[in-house]
Amino acid sequence: MSEEVTSPIVPGSQAPHSRPVLWLISLVAVALSLFQLYSAGIQPLGLFYQRSIHLALIMMLAFLMFPVFGPRHRRGLAGGAIDLVFFAGAVITGGYLVLYLDEIINRAGFWSQTDIVIGCIATVTVLEASRRAVGLGMTIIGILAILYAFAGPRGELPWLGQFLPGILEHRGYNLDRLVGQLYLGQEGIFGLPMGVAATYIFIFVLFGAFLEITGAGKFFIDLAYAATGRQRGGPAKAAVIASAGMGSISGSAIANVVTTGAFTIPLMKRLGYKPHQAGGIEAAASTGGQIMPPLMGAGAFLIAEYTRMPYLEVVKVSILPAIMYFGTVYLLVHIIALKQGMQGMARSELPQMRDVMGAGWHFLLPLAVLVWLLVMNMSPMRVGYYAILTMLAVAAARFAVWFLFIAPREGQRVTGETLREAVKSGLVKLVGGLELGARNAVAVSMACAVAGVIVGVVGLTGLGLKFSAMMMAFSGGNLLLALVMVLLASLVLGMGLPVTASYIVLIVLVGPALTAEFGVPLLIAHLVVFWYSQDSNVTPPIALAGFAGAAIAGAKPMDTGFQAWKFAKGLYLIPLFMVFNPEIIMGGPLPLLVWSTLTAFLALGAFAAALEGYLFTRMSAPVRLVLLPAIVAVFYPSLVAEAVGAAVMALAIAGNWVASRRQGLAAG
Repeated sequence: MSEEVTSPIVPGSQAPHSRPVLWLISLVAVALSLFQLYSAGIQPLGLFYQRSIHLALIMMLAFLMFPVFGPRHRRGLAGGAIDLVFFAGAVITGGYLVLYLDEIINRAGFWSQTDIVIGCIATVTVLEASRRAVGLGMTIIGILAILYAFAGPRGELPWLGQFLPGILEHRGYNLDRLVGQLYLGQEGIFGLPMGVAATYIFIFVLFGAFLEITGAGKFFIDLAYAATGRQRGGPAKAAVIASAGMGSISGSAIANVVTTGAFTIPLMKRLGYKPHQAGGIEAAASTGGQIMPPLMGAGAFLIAEYTRMPYLEVVKVSILPAIMYFGTVYLLVHIIALKQGMQGMARSELPQMRDVMGAGWHFLLPLAVLVWLLVMNMSPMRVGYYAILTMLAVAAARFAVWFLFIAPREGQRVTGETLREAVKSGLVKLVGGLELGARNAVAVSMACAVAGVIVGVVGLTGLGLKFSAMMMAFSGGNLLLALVMVLLASLVLGMGLPVTASYIVLIVLVGPALTAEFGVPLLIAHLVVFWYSQDSNVTPPIALAGFAGAAIAGAKPMDTGFQAWKFAKGLYLIPLFMVFNPEIIMGGPLPLLVWSTLTAFLALGAFAAALEGYLFTRMSAPVRLVLLPAIVAVFYPSLVAEAVGAAVMALAIAGNWVASRRQGLAAG
């Protein structure tokens, strides 16, 4: 019997694999990453070539990494046979389009029987790969979308149409029409979501993997601790800052919790935060990383593609709301530290800024190149390519400096054997980065593939317009009620879909209503839906990032989820500010921009204080009740209401400060 081992690299690592399978996983993963680098920086490929090869390699990797019967079961003979069949399906899915693309295009809608059969194989293979890599919920929603397309008098399942409410009825479609839409067109599996996953998202996931494999994560965490560790609640504040930096790149709130939380949560507990508070703070901060420019967990690329706006414009508009969010989390952390009488960490326990920068300053260079090239309006895919090359060049230069200057000066004898070991270690890290990037991309690419199925059905059946009509009917034309409906829909979708897929599905369904019926600007509508799509990470009973934080903190999952929900309240309030003050977010007159920004920060600070019942000292219940309508007034699009609300909040906060001074004098 072959020896069973566990892969050391995170995604899919809990599955026991034989050594040949592990070698095959590494081979396919490295091949995928090299293909993406080649197409990003050396020879760009056509739309269908790029997407079909990417999807084929991603699915091959998914079937190797995730056995059919689950990660805790060995494959066995039956499982191996099933996996082999689906592996072949993945090869066929991409290979058929690559080999016969010109002939398929020449048929121009008059599909052959072979086209339809291969399309059916591709659809089933995509749904199964998604079940393994993303979860059953995503696959079920994809199947429901297909059944919905078949339901109708002219569809494959006309009897199913009898169960649809009147507003959701449609003519129904046969197998040939649906498969043509899903596999052979540009609005299905190989549509926009897969296009973004196969270009921008992958290259930045690979960039994040190289940051992780070279130790950049520890550098950013140490940097945050050196900056904030001596303040009250220092480790919690460091968690907020480190998660903002790493979360923007990592693309997953849960991955962010697991990586940064492994350092921050134990230190928060040691300082005095309760376990469920520590887990909740990390979950809220890590979720915020997904809305933090420049990458926004790859969301910025999707928003730019869907809105047809420059990537840099999406980033510029997102900066102020992201700062508001992290400002709120930071303030809540500070208030709890004051309330519970916490102190900062001792200087001896903290890394020194000089030492941290000396050891890891080179990690800032690829990020600087990345931002500079984005500002120069270079293609994001090419930017990611050059950022990766910069990182590798910096690592090589750093080793050369050590070898030529530092080692001799410190009296270290560098032999040929030492050099060989160093080069070998560097090559192992390089291959590890290529493999980790491909593994990390499997879930998001499969989510985008099934999201393409859903988007294709929505486009075919006109479901988006029907959903818009339903929103208008249920909300009665009230924008606030419509936004509450979007929030609830995002929470339900988030139970079964990852953030990227939830955003894609939701914007296709509710986007037309928000823009056409309620007059919300296009970019603001996309940002609001993207923000609300994050809520399943921090909103009980789901709170996926909260549950990950609870596992590290050793706390009850639901208690941690409620703490994450409390700390992430900006996730619900700030989109309202964006909707009701679009001219501020999009860039209006400077005096109005300054006024609205100050009042918004004042409102978020007052909200944090009212939520905790504490600011400079304890806040009485009547004052907290008075603050709530004042906070609402600031978000309302009326200058008089904003001025009154700001005045009430300023008085309440000033009164709390005076009360704290009196208490201090009395105690003294």
